[in-house]
Amino acid sequence: MKRYYRIEYNGQPRYAVEESGEWRLVDGDIFGRHDAGAPIAASGYKVLAPVLPSKIVAIGLNYKDHAAERNKPLPKEPMIFIKPSTAVIGPDDPIVIPPGVGRVDHEAEAGVVIGWPARYVSEEEAHKYVFGITCVNDVTARELQAKDIQYTRAKGFDTFAPVGPCIATGLDWEAKDGLVVEGWVNGQRRQSSSTKELIFSIRELVAFVSSVMTLLPGDIISTGTPSGIGPIAVGDRVTIKVQGVGELTNPVGLAVRVGR
Repeated sequence: MKRYYRIEYNGQPRYAVEESGEWRLVDGDIFGRHDAGAPIAASGYKVLAPVLPSKIVAIGLNYKDHAAERNKPLPKEPMIFIKPSTAVIGPDDPIVIPPGVGRVDHEAEAGVVIGWPARYVSEEEAHKYVFGITCVNDVTARELQAKDIQYTRAKGFDTFAPVGPCIATGLDWEAKDGLVVEGWVNGQRRQSSSTKELIFSIRELVAFVSSVMTLLPGDIISTGTPSGIGPIAVGDRVTIKVQGVGELTNPVGLAVRVGR
């Protein structure tokens, strides 16, 4: 298994690959031809969001227990919405709560990183388009979600899509027991489930979403959150864990409006 990190190296964003504890810079495009280059230290860098996706396609109500806690019927097909690229932040970057939005929740999710342009992909071929897995926090302004009915504003604020800390490749995301997905706030576990509990599998999601829109390299399908969602507040530290990927931690801050 390899983990691809995007780091700040000598003042520039660079990819590094970690395998069996050894870190090397990446020469080339991780979504094209690339090689493991010069060895580097395993720490001492600012870790950036592992990709800058053109879009995050998120899936609503994809765990039965989450649908139950939201008092929603199970969807008959994947319910999709888009989080904008401007919402993406990396590890340790603050989740900024805008003034007056009311309750804001964490949502721990496994994110599927697309590696090749995907359009009308079959379920049988879907694995060929999955580059790897990352952690996603689908931060949500819950009261606005209820008010607006649709999800764009509630889930689209700047900083409402923490992603990272890396892209893990070579994971068996179709294993019988799935990948464990957890959400933690201030060291207390609030969410814990596995991708084996997904209503629509990763294969089904890649096929469905690519039948609607072209998925580009670096785009993310965020596969849905299990039960246990809850509010976060200024001063909290939120951690998303996905088995085999690692931990994505972000502090929570408050937005300050600045005029031009």
